[in-house]
Amino acid sequence: RCANVLVYATSNRRHLMPEYMDENLATTGSRGEVHPKEAVEEKVSLSDRFGLWLSFYPFDQNDYLQAVENWLADFGLPFDETARKAALNWSLTRGSRSGRTAWQFAVDWAGRLPHERVLD
Repeated sequence: RCANVLVYATSNRRHLMPEYMDENLATTGSRGEVHPKEAVEEKVSLSDRFGLWLSFYPFDQNDYLQAVENWLADFGLPFDETARKAALNWSLTRGSRSGRTAWQFAVDWAGRLPHERVLD
């Protein structure tokens, strides 16, 4: 979540802006675009070429618990037996053990604890 990063993507599409009927009376599209099929193909093409795919691969139990412990440490919280059991139960109810699941558990766990304990 960097505030100083901006990502631009472009294509070699002949028409970067849609064309409308008043610009070309030879063809009609559903919303007045001259080349509607080309526009759809280009959207799919852009997604294939520049689409960002994020995958959250499952951790084994030890890696998951290590991630939870790291997140709790980042929040200044202990990783005791109660937190361990709660983290395992969390992963079972979510059907997943991943870094994302560990983060979600840690945030939830921190929110359930008394406010003073989280700030210490």
